[in-house]
Amino acid sequence: MKRTTAWILGAALLVTLAALPVHGQKAQSAPGNKEAMDVLNKMIEASGGRKVLESIKDTTISGTVDITQFGITAPITLYQKEPNKMRLDITIAEAGMTITQAFDGQKGWYTNPQAGTIEEMPDFMAKEIGRQAMGNQAILDPQKAGVTYALKPKAAIEGRDYIVLEQTLADGHKTTLFLDPETYLPYKTQTRSIDQTGAEVDAETYSSNYQKVGGTMVAHSMRVLHNGSEAQRITITAVTYNTNLDDAFFVLK
Repeated sequence: MKRTTAWILGAALLVTLAALPVHGQKAQSAPGNKEAMDVLNKMIEASGGRKVLESIKDTTISGTVDITQFGITAPITLYQKEPNKMRLDITIAEAGMTITQAFDGQKGWYTNPQAGTIEEMPDFMAKEIGRQAMGNQAILDPQKAGVTYALKPKAAIEGRDYIVLEQTLADGHKTTLFLDPETYLPYKTQTRSIDQTGAEVDAETYSSNYQKVGGTMVAHSMRVLHNGSEAQRITITAVTYNTNLDDAFFVLK
C-alpha cells in the first residue's frame, strides 16, 4: 500500500512542476513580433517589474498539493535558483517517505517511487523538468535566442475575453498563456506535459488568489486539469526569495 501511494504521487509530481509559479522562460524578439513582446513586457511589469525580478537569485515556495483523484494531500516545497536549477520535494505521509525531483542545470534526478532509490532521470523526464527549471533571468533578456512568443486572437473563458500569448521553446514545445486583460497576470496556462510513465497529458492550470510577495505578484491557488478532469489543487503558503541556496543542493549525491 505504501509503495502504491508513493507511485501515485511520484507520477503526479512532474506535471505539478508545470503548475507552480516559476516565471522563467526564454524569449526571443523576432521580426514582426513586436505586439507579442509588448504584451510580454506588460506581464513582466505586472509580475513585479524588471528591477525586482532581476534582484531575485533564488526562490523557495512552500505549500500543499491535493491529489483530487485519490483524496490525498501532501506538503510540497519548490526551490529554484537562477538561471536553471530546480528541486521539488513532496512528503508522503501515507508512504512514510519524501520524493524529490530535481534539475542541476544539466541533468535531472529523482526519487524512484517504486524502489525508493535516488537515480538519474530518464531522458524524457529530464527534458520536461529542464523546461520548468528556466528562471527569471531568461525572461528578462529577450534578445537571447531560444523561444518565441506570438500574440493570438483573444479567447473567451467563462464569458470573459483573455489576452492569449503562445510561447514556443527552442525544441518546439508550446505553452499558451491566457492573461487577465486588466492585470496582465496569467489566469490560465495550457500545454502538453507528461507524467512519470512518459504518457502525454493535456495540462491546464487556473491561477488565482494573487498576493504581493517581496514586490512580486504570486498566485497562491492553482487548479490543475489533466485531459479535462481535475487532477490537483495547489495551495501556496509561503514564498521566500534570496536565501542563498547552494548549488550542491540541486546536485545528485
